[in-house]
Amino acid sequence: MERSNHSRRLIVTIVITALILIAAVFVWARKAAEDSFEEQAEAIKDTVSRRALQCYVIEGAYPESLDYLVENYGLAVNMEDYKIVYIPYAENLPPEVKVIYKKDR
Repeated sequence: MERSNHSRRLIVTIVITALILIAAVFVWARKAAEDSFEEQAEAIKDTVSRRALQCYVIEGAYPESLDYLVENYGLAVNMEDYKIVYIPYAENLPPEVKVIYKKDR
């Protein structure tokens, strides 16, 4: 009878340990994905800002819209997964650029 109880406890311990490990892997994978999206968003923001600066250097003014950078400076970014907010202030001031991951795609 003791051997049966010991076996049950061992099985329960193994199952609980397996569940904890699965949960830990799931949490780690989710965090890694979020970090990846954040890094990509930062890279997109840097790319947009660099293209806006390139426009300023060449034309003497920052562009008034993101579309201008797409059409005239070959800006190609993932607008399917990210929302890019481009806020121009003045011809001689860099625009504010925000990149937001669209989680609910």
